[in-house]
Amino acid sequence: MDKLKEKWLEFRKASRFKVIPVMLIPVALGALGAYVWDGDFNLWLLLLTLLGSGSAHLFSNMINDLWDYKNGTDKEAHEMQDAISTNSGFLTKGIWSAKKFAFVTWILFGIAALSGIILSFISGWWAFVFGALGGLIAYFYVAPPIRFGYLGKGYSEIAILLSFGVLPVAGSYYVQTSHLDYRALLLSLPIGLLTTLILFNHHFLHWQADRQAGKRTLVVVWGEKRALRFSRALLLLAVLSHLACAATGVVPIYALIALLTAIPLYSAYGKLKEKNSSVAYAPLMGASVKMTSQFGIILILSLVIQGLIL
Repeated sequence: MDKLKEKWLEFRKASRFKVIPVMLIPVALGALGAYVWDGDFNLWLLLLTLLGSGSAHLFSNMINDLWDYKNGTDKEAHEMQDAISTNSGFLTKGIWSAKKFAFVTWILFGIAALSGIILSFISGWWAFVFGALGGLIAYFYVAPPIRFGYLGKGYSEIAILLSFGVLPVAGSYYVQTSHLDYRALLLSLPIGLLTTLILFNHHFLHWQADRQAGKRTLVVVWGEKRALRFSRALLLLAVLSHLACAATGVVPIYALIALLTAIPLYSAYGKLKEKNSSVAYAPLMGASVKMTSQFGIILILSLVIQGLIL
């Protein structure tokens, strides 16, 4: 039993399991949207969607680590003094061999693919399309020949908005109802933009190492001052999209209480200068993750209450 527990803990660290809520929350929101708007809810379909989406997210984490390791990006972040490495460290520190790491990575992909295939037979072929798009985005984010996460033209931010907003929310809604609805798209925007903000702020932690390794994120291309302005703009867009959801009835009016979670993040911006050390961005990153999780949980509770009232 102790050995099994040890392996589980290793897997959690290697896959960066602790960040999985950023995928599970959008999936739950899509299913709850179906419950509130259409009265459709199947717990088993939701559990299978969570399993597939969660596996896809962990695959994304590990395939990114694998290719960043091969491309030398993780080594630069590990060796550079003013940089905070955000990978699992299982490859750079030699805890797992690249072969073992790749094996676990593709097992996760297999679970995600099988879940998508089963859901497509039950709910319709769009379920597979949503899953396949997410898988392609996850793989080619850092994998050749595309490597759009390295191009510095905003492709990675669009990819995260799709992968952690539009696709999981709309896909989960479709699994429950077998049809698409504009309300699922609207519901996906606030949580998708906040998750995009996490990724964007994450780049500040090691942007100089990224530049050395040739990884052209928007922070590298724009520099700190312009990138910080864009970071604040993403937060504003998330707030405005949530207001739009409340105004159009996509979420109940009392869901606006979720906006209070922005206060600590707003305060974190105020403590930053035009130029900062990598360590100075750690509170901003932490506040981004905290806001997204708290915002998502409040939104979930709001939709649950709304579904019970109606």
